[in-house]
Amino acid sequence: MKRINRRAVLKGTIFGGTVVIGLPMLEAMLPAKGAAQANGAPKRIVFWFTANGTRQDLWSPPSNMDLGNHPLHAAMAPFSSKLIFLDGVDQSVAYDSIGDGHQTGMACLLTNAEILPGDLFCEGNCDAGNEKYVGWGGGQSVDQYLAGEIQKDVLTKFKSLELGVQVKSSSVWSRMSYAGPDTPVPPREDPNQNFVDLFSDLDTDPFALRAIQRRRRSILDAVMEDYDQLERRLGFDDKQRLEKHAQSIRDLERRLEVTTTFGEACTTPELELPGGSFEQNDVYPLTGRAQMDMLAMALACDLTRVASLQWSRSVSNVRFSWVPQVLNEGHHGLSHYDDSDPGAQSDLLEINKWYSEQFAYLLGLMDGVQEGDNTLLDNSVVVWVNELGKGNTHTRRDIPFVLAGGCQGYLRTGQHIDFGGEPHGKLLVSLTHAMGKPVDTFGVSQYSQGPLSGLAR
Repeated sequence: MKRINRRAVLKGTIFGGTVVIGLPMLEAMLPAKGAAQANGAPKRIVFWFTANGTRQDLWSPPSNMDLGNHPLHAAMAPFSSKLIFLDGVDQSVAYDSIGDGHQTGMACLLTNAEILPGDLFCEGNCDAGNEKYVGWGGGQSVDQYLAGEIQKDVLTKFKSLELGVQVKSSSVWSRMSYAGPDTPVPPREDPNQNFVDLFSDLDTDPFALRAIQRRRRSILDAVMEDYDQLERRLGFDDKQRLEKHAQSIRDLERRLEVTTTFGEACTTPELELPGGSFEQNDVYPLTGRAQMDMLAMALACDLTRVASLQWSRSVSNVRFSWVPQVLNEGHHGLSHYDDSDPGAQSDLLEINKWYSEQFAYLLGLMDGVQEGDNTLLDNSVVVWVNELGKGNTHTRRDIPFVLAGGCQGYLRTGQHIDFGGEPHGKLLVSLTHAMGKPVDTFGVSQYSQGPLSGLAR
C-alpha cells in the first residue's frame, strides 16, 4: 500500500466554507510497521497545572507504586508503570524573587526565573496597606523554548497550544507560560472557539461551524467523501483507528452542544460568546473534559507537539460543588485552614483526589491512541505541576510533580524518587533532554546545573 503523507487531512465543503479535519497517526503514515518510536511518531510534551498545593502528608505513592488503594491517586493505578512521582523538588528560585508565594510559584514555575520589578500587580494583600508591586515573569518558559526548537524541525499548525479552564484573569497569578521576559502567553479558555480553531479551517465565516452544530449536523458529514476514499486504502488496524478518531469527534461535538451559550433560536453568531457558560463554576468539570478531549486530539493529529492545560489559576477559589463530600467553600480558602481542621483537610483530600481522576482521564485518552507499537502517551511526557507545595504555608518546597509517559523510552517510569531538595530548574533541564532539545541550564543557572539524576534510562 502506498504510504500516506503525515500531513494528510480530510476535506469537505459546507455553507460555502471549507472544513478540514486532521488525522490520527496511522501505520500507513509510518516508514514501516512498528517504526513509530524510531522515525515516525513525534515526541510531545504537556504541562498540566492545578493550584494551591496538595495534601503533602498523603501525596507520596508507596514504594511498590501500587496506587490501587492510594487516598489521592487511586484513579491513576492503571498507569502506575508509566508514572514517575517526584518528591523533594523545590522551587528554589522563588525564594530569591520578589512577589508573594502564589505569584512566584506561578511565574517561576516553568521559567526558573525571578519576577521582574514593576508596578502592575500588588504583592500580597493590598487592602492591608501593602504598597509593594511586581511585574510579569522574568524569563522564557520551558514549554515555549521547546515549541520554538521543534518549529525549527517541523511546522505544526500551532507552535504550542495553551488551554485553560476558568483562568478568567490576566495577571502574574494566572500565567505560567512566557514567550520571553515580560511576555506572558494567555491560555485559550473557550472550548467552543477552541473546537473551531483546532479542527476546522473555514474560508468564510469563522463561526460557520457553530451554525452547522446548531442545525444538528456534524463536521464529519462534510468530509465523508474523503473519509470513505481513505478508509478503502487502509488496513484493518488503521480502519479501527480512523473510526475511533471519528467517533471521538462526534462525542466531543455532543458535549460542546451542552456547554454552548447559543440556543436553537440564535441565528446570527456573535464574535464572542456573551457570558459563556464555560465560565460558570458548576460547569468547571464539563469544560475541563472538553478541553482535555481537544488536547488529546490535537496531539494525535499533530496539530502541535507542545501543550498545556491550566486548571484555574494560582489562588484558585473554584467551589467543588459537584463533589458531594466537599463543603461549598472555595479551594483557596480551604487550603488556608490549619492542618488540625478535620473538615478542611477532608475537603482538600477530595479536591486533590478529583484532580487525580482528571489527570487519569487525560492519560487514558492519550494511552488509547495507538501509534505503531506505542501509544500517544508512550511517545509523550505529561508533567503535572503546581505553584505550591502546601497551601496554608505557601511553601514552594517539595512541589508535587508527576511525570507520565516515557517520551519514547527516554524516561525510566514506574518509580518514585525523593530528590532531597534539588531545585526544580533541574527538572526543566531534564525535560529539554527528554524532548531531544537539551540545554545545560535553564533560567537561573545557579538552580539548574544539569538534569535530575535517575529520570533517564
